[in-house]
Amino acid sequence: MNVFVREMRANRKALIIWCIGVALLISSSMGKYAGLSASGQSINDLLNQMPHSLKVVMGMGSFDLTTAVGYYGVLFIYLAVMATIHAAMLGANIISKEERDKTAEFLFVKPVSRNTIITSKLLAALVNIVVFNLVTYASSILMVQQFSQGAGGSGEITRLMIGMFVLQLLFLVVGSAIAAKSKHPKTAPALATGILLFSFILSIAIDLNNKLEFLRFFTPFKYYDAKNLMYDRGFETVYVLISVGVIAVLLMATYAFYKNRDLKV
Repeated sequence: MNVFVREMRANRKALIIWCIGVALLISSSMGKYAGLSASGQSINDLLNQMPHSLKVVMGMGSFDLTTAVGYYGVLFIYLAVMATIHAAMLGANIISKEERDKTAEFLFVKPVSRNTIITSKLLAALVNIVVFNLVTYASSILMVQQFSQGAGGSGEITRLMIGMFVLQLLFLVVGSAIAAKSKHPKTAPALATGILLFSFILSIAIDLNNKLEFLRFFTPFKYYDAKNLMYDRGFETVYVLISVGVIAVLLMATYAFYKNRDLKV
């Protein structure tokens, strides 16, 4: 059986569950926006009564929550975390599961090189995150358009989804590189997720304390900040170049680690 097809079938159920989950998150969150708007109470007035630290932690400080697009901007950070967790776990599991599940002998008997195997696995992972991203994009457009009475927002959402896709790629290769290098395949998904969560917490700490601004280069969540993508600077060249460089380096590392890896059956 083709390795790519095998991986797609193996991850099909998980992908469906993740896609349903993100669609439900978007619809329920935008439903809350509709409820708040219908209450007649100004959302921004409620926001102004909240402590600054709480607004930063919840990602509410930079958006006009009286608009559907502004409310979606707050939601985006949670979508990005969900998408990157899926990508990191996918990247780690798609490499490490052969040893974890004791199926590495399946790879050894196939008349293909390790480079071909890893390429097929990574292509399957790429298709998975593309599908996840497209489902998120379609659900977002549908719900925001519904609650904004067609008042636009597709351009902002498109930029956010492109940013989210780059984040997905980054953490996909983080997970795959860790799994290819790790001697303990069961720990690879947890380690990849831990790096992701540290990166996310660091981005919050930077928002809370301007003195930590120099650390923004160490967290990709600041590269594709929702406010910048929607209203301000858009995609900054330096962050795009850093992202491409990191993805390329980690991708090459994955191939190198996997090629020299002593797979255990």
